[in-house]
Amino acid sequence: MPQFRYSAKDRSGKSINGVGEAVDEKTLSANLRKQGMIPVSIKADKKKDSLGGKPFSFGQPKVKSVELVIFSRQLATMLDSGIPLVQSIEILGDQIESPVFKKVTEEIRKDLTTGLAFHEALAKHKSIFSPLFVNMAKAGEASGALDDIMDRLAMYLEKSDALAHKVKSAMNYPIIVTCMAVGITVLMLVKVVPVFKGMFEDFGAKLPLPTQILVNVSEFLIHTIVYWIAGVIGAIFLIKRYIKTEKGRFAFHSFLLRAPIFGTIVQKVAVAKFTRTLATLLKSGVPILQALDIVGKSSDNAVIERAVESVRTSIREGENISDPLIRTKVFPMLVVRMISVGEQTGELEKMLNKIADFYDEQVNSAVAGLTSLIEPLIIAFLGIVIGGIVICMFLPIFKLSSVVSG
Repeated sequence: MPQFRYSAKDRSGKSINGVGEAVDEKTLSANLRKQGMIPVSIKADKKKDSLGGKPFSFGQPKVKSVELVIFSRQLATMLDSGIPLVQSIEILGDQIESPVFKKVTEEIRKDLTTGLAFHEALAKHKSIFSPLFVNMAKAGEASGALDDIMDRLAMYLEKSDALAHKVKSAMNYPIIVTCMAVGITVLMLVKVVPVFKGMFEDFGAKLPLPTQILVNVSEFLIHTIVYWIAGVIGAIFLIKRYIKTEKGRFAFHSFLLRAPIFGTIVQKVAVAKFTRTLATLLKSGVPILQALDIVGKSSDNAVIERAVESVRTSIREGENISDPLIRTKVFPMLVVRMISVGEQTGELEKMLNKIADFYDEQVNSAVAGLTSLIEPLIIAFLGIVIGGIVICMFLPIFKLSSVVSG
């Protein structure tokens, strides 16, 4: 269980510092108040988490989304069959192959046997179970329809994972091919061109202009390649550091949404994820303000998160959902109008799902179009750049006979 360092005052006003275990900061604060103390500050015990009693680990343990889908689906089936929750978790734990996930399910089972609610047991493993997962489980427990909620959650995870996989596959192809093209070009300039340069110098003839330019570029790259590599690594490091800041994250995500060609796909993916997540939460009985909070935090986009937070604030003040969505200028008007119709007809969840399905198809079409567009561009790049290098290297050979005779 997470540990927190706290500072508090007792009834006499005496300061007390200590370390306490709890699911989160709010729970620890409540526990301290029950003991007659007034919390002053509560912070996560980072030392304990990183270098303390637990062995050092690189990052939090991760579980594949497909494992969460199987877990949710099988749990729904067992609960629907009348098997008690604790026994269902135990059976699932025996079937899981992943050592990390097996250990987590065992900890969840132990927590359930001590009287902890299912969603509280899940919340202790934040690196594996998202706020969406935890809150849907909470809604399922409250409504007595945990089996139905788990099945719905599995469907949501399947569709989200399929969408993400399609986008990643579409992006990986041009990136890999482009890197290979650049790598081959650099290799030819650094290793192959100098060999031809030595051959040409032996003949002592003047090189054609294109070949001379290629040789000059090769020499420049050979003498500065270390600086280029260091510059690229440094730039990547600095950009990553900047993106980790709140301002940098927002700027980066704003750029992605406005980027030519790719920006359209990013926006469609964000809209599909927003609508499907919100629909799933609302249908599961999660209140709209809490649902919007979860949707914003799980959007993986700072621009969407800020827009959703402004919508949430407006709804808290009595507005409907469509008007503040228009003011954000992030969501397309088609989406806002469909949401407005859903509100007016009382079919908001159904309308959100229709929007998500529509934008899933839009993403599929956009990804297919992007692939068909990028493929000839990459082939053209390879043909022009690498073909140009080969031609420049062989130009002097075409004049070899005249050079030798001279």
